[in-house]
Amino acid sequence: MNKITTILAPIDFSENAHKIADAALYIAGTFKARLSYVFVVQDFEDYSGFMVPPVSMVSLKEDIFASAQKQMNEFVEQRSDKARQTGIPTIRGTILTGDVAEEILEHAKSINCNLIVMGTHGYKGVERILFGSIADKVVKNACCPVMTINPFQEECEGR
Repeated sequence: MNKITTILAPIDFSENAHKIADAALYIAGTFKARLSYVFVVQDFEDYSGFMVPPVSMVSLKEDIFASAQKQMNEFVEQRSDKARQTGIPTIRGTILTGDVAEEILEHAKSINCNLIVMGTHGYKGVERILFGSIADKVVKNACCPVMTINPFQEECEGR
């Protein structure tokens, strides 16, 4: 296994995203590795068979992208002090658009990622049935090791 110098942590801004983000921050601090958070705005073409949206798709996509960028900036800023304290050389956030799993995999390659830290849960219910598990796709196709974290699992005490 290669030395861990770059960690990618896909996040979804859900209420449990901080668990994944903080775990990635801890691991990056342990290895003094660069840390990159990524959020992928799902392509709307995936939903085109379900309905005809009443608003301009281009405008909606731009609004979502801008909102996600604002959230990512705040998300990274909230963790930047801790990153500096633990010796993480770089912490950044990226917003991408496209197929979520494919974009995560491509981004991991583009930044020469050595480890992906991600949650086991994202989509739920009908969306998970329709689109499958993003974590499963990433684990099966990643160019590097993938650590998955169940954000709903209580931490074990005494272990």
